[in-house]
Amino acid sequence: MAAQADPDVILYDLACIKNVCFSPAVWRIRLMLNYKKIPYRTIFLEFPDIEPTLKKLGVDPGTIPSGQKNTFYSVPTIQHLPTNTFLMDSSRIAHFLETTYPDPPVPLISPLGTKIESHSRLVIGSVFRTSVMPREIHILSPRSQEYFRRTREARLGGRQRLEDLLAEGKEEQSWEAAREGMQVIGELLRTNAAEGPFVLGATPSSPDFFVAGSLEAARVVDEGVFERVCGFPGFREVYDGCAAWMERKD
Repeated sequence: MAAQADPDVILYDLACIKNVCFSPAVWRIRLMLNYKKIPYRTIFLEFPDIEPTLKKLGVDPGTIPSGQKNTFYSVPTIQHLPTNTFLMDSSRIAHFLETTYPDPPVPLISPLGTKIESHSRLVIGSVFRTSVMPREIHILSPRSQEYFRRTREARLGGRQRLEDLLAEGKEEQSWEAAREGMQVIGELLRTNAAEGPFVLGATPSSPDFFVAGSLEAARVVDEGVFERVCGFPGFREVYDGCAAWMERKD
């Protein structure tokens, strides 16, 4: 077996008991790294270890849209070893990688891509909060389970358990409410289907990695959710088109 190249990038990812990537945001960056063949090494962090680890490394969490300093630490975070640069947030990292490693190019912004990502965050995000989030806890270590339950149930107002999201037909109601929106997204994904499987046709762009990464993350958590999304036209084509760059999952 050929020796792996020394890494240019250390990728900080979210740990799970399957020892593979399951974060949609991290998958967006992992897909770019794999597609561009940038040598990297992964460090998986448990949920409660993200903030103290990144603080110790001196990572700047940046600012929020209002311009105020961000106080929330998250993954993906990368360390670019040749320049000793630390970056947090998938959008900032994507721009850095595209600027630093422009070949092969990954278009980050297009009118069609912006529309797809906007619709997906609203529609698929709603479904995943109901179908993926309450199942996600089952692939976490005990330490991360405690953190995940405490923080996610607080976001639900402190009056629901994660399991309640799947009870009494709530999950089916969520899927039914999303049906029309999923079909719209699928049609957008197929806009350039005559030229190839990707959003812009023959070659991938950022929204392909956004969609494929979200699907792969869901698949790690629950195969049934993945298959259900892929039942809508357009989604599986993008996923299959990106499959070669999802073979490395750690």
